[in-house]
Amino acid sequence: MSEIPETGREIRGAGVSPQALDDWFAREVLPLEPQLMQFLHHNWRNKADIADLRQDVYVRIYEAAQKQIPSPARPFVFAVARNLLIDRLRKAQVVPIEAVADVDILGFASDAPNPERSLAARDELRRLQGALERLAPRCREAFVLGRIQGLSRTEIAARMGVSEDTVTEHLTKGMRALANILYGDDHGRTP
Repeated sequence: MSEIPETGREIRGAGVSPQALDDWFAREVLPLEPQLMQFLHHNWRNKADIADLRQDVYVRIYEAAQKQIPSPARPFVFAVARNLLIDRLRKAQVVPIEAVADVDILGFASDAPNPERSLAARDELRRLQGALERLAPRCREAFVLGRIQGLSRTEIAARMGVSEDTVTEHLTKGMRALANILYGDDHGRTP
């Protein structure tokens, strides 16, 4: 047999005596109700559900505490409340498949692009790669570091061993050249 923390009461086997559980609940959980209600009001849109949510939190806490009384109670209460809200949100977003005769009516976008979009995206990437290869080497290096790798002008300047003004020039020339190559009339000139 072990003892309930802070009370000295015994826990028999894997469960807790009903009286010890009731005492713990009244002493540790119920005084947290104003804070719990504030938490629920702050984190749940439909205010009409708050009382039901509170009761569901209490049921989950009580059922979990039947096996072992958590100590300390406060973090446990708010973890249960948070998890209940998350469960409710998940269930609210699930539409039973039987409720809709035609799945296309649901309007869910597939994560995978359709074959036409994939082909178009690959074509665009090839065009961009070809345009990048036509840039002057230092201009291309600055552009790749800044626009593709996301480095700041200061970081690019340090890597390339040039001033930030030179980096700005390379980036400006690179953007203009790429725009001309991809969208303009410039089909053969190398910047």
